[in-house]
Amino acid sequence: MRTEDAIIRPLLPIRDVASRGALYGLAAVPLLGVASLFVDDHHRTTFLGVVGLLAAFSAVVEIFLGLFCWWTCGGDIRRSRDCHTVTGQAGPITVAAPVLLRVAVLALVLFPSAFGLHHLVDGAEYGSWL
Repeated sequence: MRTEDAIIRPLLPIRDVASRGALYGLAAVPLLGVASLFVDDHHRTTFLGVVGLLAAFSAVVEIFLGLFCWWTCGGDIRRSRDCHTVTGQAGPITVAAPVLLRVAVLALVLFPSAFGLHHLVDGAEYGSWL
């Protein structure tokens, strides 16, 4: 259903944004595992540790930024496909808030997985495929 200003209704609830971010995070975990196989054996644990730290840091920063943007929008949260309906200087925040929260939840799912893979690879015996 579209309103007179071409915004798709209903507007995004935070629950849907978080669930989609978690789904994206779960899809990113196997990609991280496959990507780590292409890293040299001696640097694989370092790679997984750095990815885990970057994911943890970005999750914290983006959660605070996303929730702040969500709060400043006052309930007028728009989907990315509604970006053409944005007017004014503060309008892009209505599109950025769900994107930031979705990426933050993705990182929240990814960082424990990266640390788990890090400890798994670090504990593997020398010469194993891990």
